[in-house]
Amino acid sequence: MTKDSPTYALRKRLPKNVLGNALFSAGMVARVPYFGTVLPLVQEMRPGYCRVVSPNWFGVHNHLGTFHAIAACNLAETAMGMLMEATVPSSHRWIPKAMNVQYLAKAETRLTAHAEFAEEPDFEAITDGVEMVVSIRVCDTAGAEVVHADITTWVTPK
Repeated sequence: MTKDSPTYALRKRLPKNVLGNALFSAGMVARVPYFGTVLPLVQEMRPGYCRVVSPNWFGVHNHLGTFHAIAACNLAETAMGMLMEATVPSSHRWIPKAMNVQYLAKAETRLTAHAEFAEEPDFEAITDGVEMVVSIRVCDTAGAEVVHADITTWVTPK
């Protein structure tokens, strides 16, 4: 069994409650400042799945007063990144390679990004670079998917 990434190991040491989520999210933003533009809160993070919430505040609004499309992409990338940190063992590394986004509806509430793999990858079988696609549903408070993103990542052994 390979070790967890340092990011995921830290998350597992923090309490699994609102305080632990807030502390982890603040540390994540300190390490990846651009994620801070959407004020993300990582609510759940485990291998194969991550859920991140972003409030609907003026800093993410477009000219219509709704959640800006690129801010929703930033939220999707945040969820993908934390999913990868929870899933990819320390024996491998990953980097985003491509993003395919569908804007499905105006987003007028806070948003929740759900990043997931259809099935957990077999990292022991990866001996060379491989593409892995992370599917992210970005939903409003009613549960309607307003943005869908598929982010292709490149994973290699270290």
